[in-house]
Amino acid sequence: MFKIIQYEKFVQNRVVAYFRSYNVWTKEKVVVSPFKDVDIPDVTISEYIWSKIHRWPNKIAVVCGVTDRKYSYNQLYKASQCLAANLRTKFKIKDGDMVAVMMPNLPEYPITVLGIQSAGGAATTLNPIYTPYEVKKQLELSNTKLIFTTPELVPTVKEALKLNKQNIPIIVMDLITGRPEGTVSYYELIGDDVDLSVLKDVKIRPSDVAVLPYSSGTTGLPKGVELTHRNLVANCQQQTTECRHYEHTTDTNQDTLLALLPMFHSYGLSVVMFSGLSAGLKLVTLPKFQASTFVEALENFKMNIMYLAPPTLLFLATHPEVKSEQLDQLRSVTIGAAPSPKTDIENFMKKVNREFHFGQAYGLTETAPLATIAPLGFKNYASVGFPVPNTQLRIVDENLNNLGPDEVGELLLRGPNIMKGYRDNPEANRNAFVDGWFRSGDLASINEEGAVTIADRLKELIKVKGYQVPPAELESVLKEHEAVFDAAVVGAPDPSSGQKPKAFVVLNNNSKARESEILEFVNEKVAAYKRIKDIVILDAIPKNPSGKILRRVLVQKYC
Repeated sequence: MFKIIQYEKFVQNRVVAYFRSYNVWTKEKVVVSPFKDVDIPDVTISEYIWSKIHRWPNKIAVVCGVTDRKYSYNQLYKASQCLAANLRTKFKIKDGDMVAVMMPNLPEYPITVLGIQSAGGAATTLNPIYTPYEVKKQLELSNTKLIFTTPELVPTVKEALKLNKQNIPIIVMDLITGRPEGTVSYYELIGDDVDLSVLKDVKIRPSDVAVLPYSSGTTGLPKGVELTHRNLVANCQQQTTECRHYEHTTDTNQDTLLALLPMFHSYGLSVVMFSGLSAGLKLVTLPKFQASTFVEALENFKMNIMYLAPPTLLFLATHPEVKSEQLDQLRSVTIGAAPSPKTDIENFMKKVNREFHFGQAYGLTETAPLATIAPLGFKNYASVGFPVPNTQLRIVDENLNNLGPDEVGELLLRGPNIMKGYRDNPEANRNAFVDGWFRSGDLASINEEGAVTIADRLKELIKVKGYQVPPAELESVLKEHEAVFDAAVVGAPDPSSGQKPKAFVVLNNNSKARESEILEFVNEKVAAYKRIKDIVILDAIPKNPSGKILRRVLVQKYC
């Protein structure tokens, strides 16, 4: 049983780091991190992780919470290097080439991403529930050279390539089921029989792009977020000092970290996978959320650290099969992706029924992703904590004038973890950056001590179970229907998912299209969480003089 005394010892000397002797607010009303700056090694993210594994070579790096399939750190390294060499020799991957990864959280996910990067490539990650239409767009935009996936997703990938009139290799995780025709065996590429000397030809710099996830950015359609090796290494380093939530890995200790957050998303990819591996933690992967397998994993692996989205917290707090004894080794829980309701937090803490750290964090894909975090012992659950080391924040009004403590305005950020930019999108970059500062698109306030509270979203994203749904993407699909003249989409309140997409359309003259027909057209093209639940036909979409959709008017009148 994890005792309160042990928790207090773990927290001691690290909890009050944010109470520095100097003011975190400068004369120019810029907020600096209260944490000490960290040195950022001038290496790639794979070099950063591999440079440490001599400390824990035989400890488990990643294990499947369902099948118990596992890899030690030595096995993880060897498999990724074999994969990298085969990518260079068999598939002619060159420095800077883009390789897609479309699969759930499996123990092979880090092998794949680190192997791609060790080969000189960059990984673009796709949600495994995407439709062929969505996959097509990302493969096209990212100029992907080949794709990793699982057998059950091969039909989706093939249909996407058909839509793109594209023919690229499909590498398939063929551990249990057979390999579909026309695909390449993954496990033949991670064996030992390969010449690794070809990797000496890789000439990747820390300033090069390491991963290309897609985000809605501040507005509009999904954009390729160029995260460099330096961005990712910086964000890992930023979590190693007073922000650290784990105990150091030693001969006698290794913390266990839940890896449920999807690794195709920057939260799971960077905060869980990259940071967790760089610290020598044991990652317990779950390919998807299922109540039975999740509860079983809690029972079997006794998690020490969890990074969660609000729906998972709700499950932990309310599900009758989740017991306090399954959480008796838990020391730290951090919520990101969206704010958690106070009731869910209180119910979860009652279930655990002892001292542990609970806090919220804030970040975006564009910040690699962690920008603020609640340090151990910080108990203002409404706040998302303090800016991570080497980071500066501003709160600005509509004219970009800096505001002071406790004033609400748009949050701007600057630091080594901020993305290089949006790929091939100069207009989006002009809108996202101002004088070297990244515009978050979120309304926030910062108190005297530097604690950040997110007030609201300036951007018009719809949040469905923690996932971001950009209205412009759904509006674009709606307008592809031959009967639709104009369209708008907003987020309507929903008790189970937080929000749900609600559409408003103006039909072409003399159109007889039914609402159900339009819904079916759109929903077959998008992932389940993006599907429109309700549609209203209007005579006109309300807009301001410049043509911007007045979503607030639609929300007030119809939601």
